[in-house]
This record gives sequence, structure tokens and C-alpha cells, in this order.
Amino acid sequence: SCSAWISPICPKWPGMPEAEASVLAFDIGDKRIGVAIGTWLGVGRPGSARPLTTIETEANDARFAAIAALIAEWQPVRLLVGRPLNDDGTPHEMTARCERFANQLRGRYRLPVDDVDERFSSTEADASLRERGLSWRERKAQVDAEAALVILQSWFDTHDQTAAHAPA
Repeated sequence: SCSAWISPICPKWPGMPEAEASVLAFDIGDKRIGVAIGTWLGVGRPGSARPLTTIETEANDARFAAIAALIAEWQPVRLLVGRPLNDDGTPHEMTARCERFANQLRGRYRLPVDDVDERFSSTEADASLRERGLSWRERKAQVDAEAALVILQSWFDTHDQTAAHAPA
């Protein structure tokens, strides 16, 4: 176990806090950015996550103003950006744009930013919304934030597995 009073960063998993902390995830699209919020509970403890909002503007200044407000409100310790790839893992037409967005987040907010494979996140998000009985119009309004949730939950799952297999 990591000792938070000695170091707020867990030595078993560099860069992640031992204690509870917020993480924001982004699903980038041409017209919208889906956002999800998660609470990292510490290594080996599953985190909770939920869709937060959708930023519905194409103007970069307005997008980053909305993101700055979310960062100020939630005080995340890490940001996640969905990295779109083709089914075979090769770059997608949006891959470079999402990587550029991740670099802008790093530069503007000085927070760690992880790229997360987002293959099938929108499909999974839409299926989840459909299972809940939402209409096409309701799903369209919520699918981006729900896709950000899929990205965040995938990151939590990956890092819990990584932590479980890390040498002690």
C-alpha cells in the first residue's frame, strides 16, 4: 500500500494518486465533445464514473473556455482523450486531430493527459442508451458524453488490471 502522507503519488503506479481524485475524459468529434467525470479511488479499488456534459460548439476558443470551467470545477488530477483508430489499430482520419487536442490540453492546463483507444466507444455508448429505451433524438443528444464514459471506464479497467499485475 502507498502512504499518502509520505507521498501523494503512489510509487507502485507513478503519476497516480493513492487517495480519491477526479479524472475527466473527452470524446472528440467534429461538432461536439463528450465529457465524463470519474473518481479514482486508489490502486486496486474500482473507480466510479458518469457522463457529465456535451460541449456543443465547433469554435476552439469556446471549447477551451468550457473545458477550463470544468477543470476549475472538478479539479481533476488527470485528463483522458479518446484516440480513434480503425478496427485493425491503424490511425483513423480523426486520430491526428485528437492527438493535437491532447497536446493542447497538456500545454494549457499542465495536467497529465492519457490517450485512450476509443475503438467502438460510440457504438457501445449508443447500444447502452438504446438498452435504456432512449429515442434516436435522446440518444443523439447524449451519445458523446456516454462515449466519454466508455473511454473513462475502459481506462479505469485497464489501470486496475495493470495495478493488479504490478510487482510489489
